[in-house]
Amino acid sequence: MTTRVQYPYEGQGVALLTRHGKEALLREPLETALGCHLVHTDAHDTDELGTFTGEVARPGSQREAARAKARIGMTLTGARVGLASEGAFGPDPFAGVVPWNTELLLWIDDERGIEVAGLADGPAQNAHGVVTTAEQLHEFAHEARFPQHHLVLRPDHERHPEIHKGINDPRELASLFEAVRNRAATGGVFVQNDLRAFCNPTRQAIIRKAALDLAQKLLSPCPACATPGYARVRHIPGLPCRVCGARTRLPVAEVWACLSCTHEERRDVRAGQQADPGRCGFCNP
Repeated sequence: MTTRVQYPYEGQGVALLTRHGKEALLREPLETALGCHLVHTDAHDTDELGTFTGEVARPGSQREAARAKARIGMTLTGARVGLASEGAFGPDPFAGVVPWNTELLLWIDDERGIEVAGLADGPAQNAHGVVTTAEQLHEFAHEARFPQHHLVLRPDHERHPEIHKGINDPRELASLFEAVRNRAATGGVFVQNDLRAFCNPTRQAIIRKAALDLAQKLLSPCPACATPGYARVRHIPGLPCRVCGARTRLPVAEVWACLSCTHEERRDVRAGQQADPGRCGFCNP
């Protein structure tokens, strides 16, 4: 007779505060993988913790904002475990020219005293610019993948206090454009993708990837104390160049560590491999 595996969060209620539809993205992957059930609440306006359109600045880091959301959700629901999602946008980390989205899912477990972060990133649908004619607006909307990706309109520039979000209907877009342009001092309308989760399918896909990363970590117990969240915490660089043998920045090993006890281990990667000279600071300075 086989013994049924007991997952660490089976039957656990997990608070999730969101007004942007993230419960629909996270419920299936996390409940299926972990056996938990998400306790969704929208009883607090998360825009008070920052908006992508800049009218409310985000205090602190991406992780600090996620922690604040999770804690509020836990207070509202009474759950001992909380989950929050926080996104960030900027240039890609490679050439710095492609719009980039980094998603963080933070899991707070007060019973075990741990925080586990699920991460994912990738190219973002984050177009923006000023248009002055209906033809320019039409071209922009096509490039911004409208109407699946919603749009935001403002008079003149990206800091104007008048703002229209969540536009996903062509007729509404045309009507609002004319009204906003008529009120614009410059005759221009600032238009951009709406980056809120329910308005941006590209971002939704990255949030789902972050959920899979989180679930994988939560299903990884520490070999010493069995606390969930045993995962890689850093790389050890030094993979030798194939031509000159110099140490490169590419990793030769990973360090895995527990969030609760002091246990950690080194795991070698790329055993017997060598780096391409194009990644070597001596061969390709």
